Amino acid sequence: MQSDASTSPRRRSTSCYSDSGDSSCSEPFSECGSDDLSFTPAAAAGIHRLLLSCAAEASEDAISSLMAELESPAPSLDSLRRAAMELRLLAKHNPDNRVRIAKAGGVRPLVKLLSHADPLLQEHGVTALLNLSICDENKATIVEAGAIRPLVQALKSAASPAARENAACALLRLSQLDGAAAAAIGRAGAIPLLVSLLETGGPRGKKDAATALYALCSGARENRQRAVEAGAVRPLLDLMADPESGMVDKAAYVLHSLVGSGEGRAAAVEEGGIPVLVEMVEVGSSRQKEIATLSLLQICEDNAVYRTMVAREGAIPPLVALSQSPSARPKLKTKAESLIEMLRQPRSPSLRARPAAVVAAE
Repeated sequence: MQSDASTSPRRRSTSCYSDSGDSSCSEPFSECGSDDLSFTPAAAAGIHRLLLSCAAEASEDAISSLMAELESPAPSLDSLRRAAMELRLLAKHNPDNRVRIAKAGGVRPLVKLLSHADPLLQEHGVTALLNLSICDENKATIVEAGAIRPLVQALKSAASPAARENAACALLRLSQLDGAAAAAIGRAGAIPLLVSLLETGGPRGKKDAATALYALCSGARENRQRAVEAGAVRPLLDLMADPESGMVDKAAYVLHSLVGSGEGRAAAVEEGGIPVLVEMVEVGSSRQKEIATLSLLQICEDNAVYRTMVAREGAIPPLVALSQSPSARPKLKTKAESLIEMLRQPRSPSLRARPAAVVAAE
């Protein structure tokens, strides 16, 4: 899909967009990717006993011993790696261990590892914090330990792709603490990095980036402007227009959060988002039809120019079909009818000569 808004990115497809078989209207975000620690067969055989022990509950003495290794004044790199890996595995495999590690003061030593020069040690630190953050009661402890900025730095420059992806996921989990945490993550510079991961990351990285962006933009209004300024709209539309990406639903929900602001609406229109949204109403799944309709409704409210563009794109027939669909939810039918009525309002001939990139505040 080209970025030139003068050429329609709309793709006429006979197949429905789909991330999954679920056509419900619930949000499409499952939990982000988790700790995918893996080993070669030879290495796996060597640490099989360690993995088994980490799956069990750890004693306070065992956790204290590992923390002492991390805080030793002159530790060897091997001892640091082993202690960090064991804490990572303890937090991965057993919910009770997550609570024990945090209560024993294990968070701050792990935060310190995020700035270590050794890539493997840094990855263990990032991922141990990710595993600890699965426990809701640990989130505040991690934030108070000053983890946000080091995690953002790891997202930016960690040598390991796994560390960068796990940093994104850890930031997502911390953003769920409250709006203040989401805003702090945005102020620390996470959003441009997440947009970059959305553009260039692997399949898991893209999904984690989209999920984190959704949480951050939903949790703090100021983050929506940051995402728009970072150029999030373009890659979101690209993913929405590509059913093979497996990211249609996630990208559509993130875009919907962005078009709640005037800057987001303007960016969506300027980047050619109207054709993509109209096609989604026409051929998307039930959930996609709903989120696309809600996004178009936001775009059209209080802007006659945008209403003209949406109507000319052919939105009314699929909206009428949606409003009459026996399978559509009553609330969605009402939204579709409201949008149809809005689009059928008389439009001034002078609007026809107006450019697409008119500001949303009109």
